This record gives sequence, C-alpha cells and structure tokens, in this order.
Amino acid sequence: MDAKEYVNKVLADVENRNKDEPEFNNAVKEVLTTLIPVVEKHPEYIKAGLLERIVEPERQFIFRVPWVGDDGQVYVNRGFRVQMNGALGPYKGGNRFHPSVNVDIVKFLGFEQTFKNALTGLPMGGGKGGADFDPKGKSENEIMRFCQSYVTELYKYIGPDVDVPAGDIGVGAREIGYMYGMYRKIKGVSEQGVFTGKGLSYGGSVGRTEATGYGIIYFLNEMIKDKGETLEGKRVIISGSGNVATYAIKKAQSFGAKVITCSDSNGYILDEDGIDINAVIQIKEVERKRIKEYLKIRPNAKYFEGKKVWEVPADIALPCATQGEINIDDAKALVSGGLKYLAEGANMPCSLDAIDYLMKNEVYFGPAKAVNAGGVSCSGLEMTQNSMRLSWTAEEVDEKLKGIMVNIYKTVKETAKNYGNEGNLVVGANIAGFLKVAEAMMAQGVI
Repeated sequence: MDAKEYVNKVLADVENRNKDEPEFNNAVKEVLTTLIPVVEKHPEYIKAGLLERIVEPERQFIFRVPWVGDDGQVYVNRGFRVQMNGALGPYKGGNRFHPSVNVDIVKFLGFEQTFKNALTGLPMGGGKGGADFDPKGKSENEIMRFCQSYVTELYKYIGPDVDVPAGDIGVGAREIGYMYGMYRKIKGVSEQGVFTGKGLSYGGSVGRTEATGYGIIYFLNEMIKDKGETLEGKRVIISGSGNVATYAIKKAQSFGAKVITCSDSNGYILDEDGIDINAVIQIKEVERKRIKEYLKIRPNAKYFEGKKVWEVPADIALPCATQGEINIDDAKALVSGGLKYLAEGANMPCSLDAIDYLMKNEVYFGPAKAVNAGGVSCSGLEMTQNSMRLSWTAEEVDEKLKGIMVNIYKTVKETAKNYGNEGNLVVGANIAGFLKVAEAMMAQGVI
C-alpha cells in the first residue's frame, strides 16, 4: 500500500466510524490530505498504524450535569471531555460552554489542539471539553452552580500531570474560578496547575487574557514582514468581540493598523474612524451586553443586524469568533474587497472550499492551529509558573509569547518549503505539528 492509498483508507475509515460528525471529519481530512508526502518519506508509519491511532481519541467522557436555577427548577445539561493525544505531555485544551457543544465539536477541537500544542514547542498533549450550557442570560449564582456541578464529575479525569483544562467560548476567568474552587474543595489539595486562565490571586499568569489576541498579531506581523510590508495603515476587519477579538484589535492598533469592525452573533459594527477598544471592553466585558450598544458610545459608527463583517473591503481579515464562520461566498466577497492576508483567530473558522479559494486568489493564509496558538502557549507558561511556584512579570510573559509565535511562523514556513509547498502555511502547520507528535508516538510504542 502506498502513501496515498493509506491516507485515503484512513479517511474512509474515519468517515465510516464517525458518520454524524462533520466537523471532526473535515478537520481530519484537512490534516491528513497534507500528510501524503510525509508518509512517503516515513513508510514505517503505515506498518505502525500511526494515522489510525492519531485520529482516534485516547479516551472521551460524556456525563450528566444537573443544576438548580434561581427559579428552583432543576435543569440538566451534558458535559464532555475528550483526551485526544497525550504523547507530548498532559492533555491540554479549553472547556467551551455553548448550546452547540457536542461530541463532534469537542473531538474536532481536540484533534486540532493536538497539533497546535505541538507547534508551541511546550510539553502539552491535546484535549478539549465543555458542555451544551448557555451562560447567556444566566445569573451569577446560576453560572456558579453549573460550574460546580460540572466539576463534580470532571475532577475524576483531570490533574496537573493528567489533563489541564482552560477557558474557551463561554468560559472565562469567572468560570475557571468557580471550577477550580470546587475542584480544590473535592480534592482537598491545592493543585493550581490543574486549570489555566485562573485569576492572578490564585496562580494565574499575567498576560493570559490577552495572549490569543496578541499572539495572532505577532504571527500576522511575521506574515506581513515576509511580503515586505508593515501593519501600519492597513484596513483590518475582525469578527467577534470576546477576548480573542478584543486583544487582537488592541495589539493590531498598537502596530498602527486601522481596525474597523467587530461583531457578535447578532450583527457587526463598522467604525471607519477605527474601533474604540475601550468601548468594546466596557460593553462586552463589564456590562455584558450586545455589540450594538457600541452605537451609544460611538454614534457615528454603523450597525448591521444579521450581517457578517466579510462584506467590508479590507487588506486583512481576522476571523476571531467561532468555527465555520467563513464559507465560499464569504471568501469570494473578501477577494472582491481586495483582501491580501487572512489569519484564523478562531478554531477552523474557514470552510475547506473557502480556504482553497482564498489561496488560489493569492491571499496569504495563516491557519488556526498556528495563528491562534498564543492562548495555549501562555497557558503552558502558566503551568510552568505553577510548577515553579513563582510568577513572571508581564514583560517576561509577553516576550516569551512573542518568541513562541515568531518561532511557530518560522517553523511552519520552513516545513512547507521543505515539503515542496513554499508559502503554503496550511501544509506547513499540519506537517510540523504532526511530525512532532508522530515522533513521540513512535518512540513510545503501540499504546
């Protein structure tokens, strides 16, 4: 069996075994189709069944999460945790609280996380979790009770040297605090390294909140420098208004870029004078309101209900909201608007046909598993600080984060070149992340 036959066989088996999991199947297809030249160089991977093992989670958990609402009614949600691959270190990946969370979503995210974590160069395996709980509209006490109930089951499967969850959509420092507090009560020990994204008063790292957004811009800056350009004066459209989008806006503006959009699930803001980041933080983080409230602070801006930011002409696009937010029609609109660069801030926000269209139209494309690795990189730095029982300064953390993101870009770019796909960062990221995990798996035997 040659390399192509092997990859196609594994893809067919994955699709057959995971029939109702389109997100996971797409993620696997996106990675494995780029690995044919790697398998050609390493035929021993075929005999070792390496791809069959790497696409199958080491273990996964589904559990009931009952909680009591303020109205006295008992509600039941479903919790998840997938421990995808632990060859490089403890499973590492966020918890997502959103109605869309299911086995498919969590497996897809855990698969992506495995290679993303490998690219950081830090000793972390891949995992992901969450629940189909919607924190929107819930009171502080309801969120606390849900987080506590969630951890009464989750605690059995995690630990500083086992599996280290963090935040994701719907899970910020508040939710991490509630989860860690219940974990500590149940276990009766102080294991600060079991969660990342914690508050600074109990083991969190400065810079963690900003890390994903800042990391996106550090990576993007390397992309642009390679083309002999700078961020100064570039028109940037960004989707989302959570932590990732907020701090990507802030850092892009510090490089002189003109960011003109942000959004939430209801619509988007267009501010041709440049997004007022303090207004976004006030609305989304302090008041926890919808992004359309931005107009009360900046009345000259425009709000487009039910629309996507991709219809706005720009030099740079940064999807920072969620997976699957850019389809082929959006890609065509972006190209028509003169787009030159796209860096994925969310996890796989672009469909496969959208990516293909963008790259064929000479948009320099940065894939999520490389671009948004800043968050988990800083989580890894938080784990290190917890293990050493010390705290680094904001300057130390930011310098280490920048170094990691610059190194990821160089590694991805060089790997793409070495495998005959110069300039294709998608191929470079997939192969570079895969090779590191593959080497560890081969060294550890068939497990």
